[in-house]
Amino acid sequence: MLLETYKNELIQSAILIAILLFIRFISAVAVRKIGKKSGINDARIHLINRYVTATLFMIAVLIEAFIFGAEFKDMALVFSSVFAVIGIGLFAIWSILSNITSGIIMFFNFPYKVGDKIQIHDKDFPLEAIIEDIAAFQLHLRLDNGDLVTYPNNLILQKPVTLVKKDAIDDFLDDGSDAL
Repeated sequence: MLLETYKNELIQSAILIAILLFIRFISAVAVRKIGKKSGINDARIHLINRYVTATLFMIAVLIEAFIFGAEFKDMALVFSSVFAVIGIGLFAIWSILSNITSGIIMFFNFPYKVGDKIQIHDKDFPLEAIIEDIAAFQLHLRLDNGDLVTYPNNLILQKPVTLVKKDAIDDFLDDGSDAL
């Protein structure tokens, strides 16, 4: 009885799931190709794929609600209430969201990679270091004296950066340092 009642909705849901799985597969392949072409490590590629999957899941939930008969005005009320609560909660952690967004932008358009030596032109705290890791929230930079500096992703996109040397990590390791 239940299957007969919701037969059309279940068929539409199955088609939606198939389409979204196909889109997820295509986007995962595209992100992996872009990542490999740019020399980005597998952990960052996996992170971006998780962001894509989460976004597609939210889209699927929204479309499913419409498939099963939710009205636009009801959905608008629910989403405006949820976004108001989330907005107030996320206002306190806007810098985290800014860093995550910057990490995604850096995945697709960041001219430097792990192992490059860069100079950050910051008036208050200029530094020259080797990029050791590019994480979701920050870069791990290794100074010449072996100290590790974490630098927020959103600041690296706001400051002028100069490439000092490509693949400088090889020279750093050849000097006999085992700091890495």
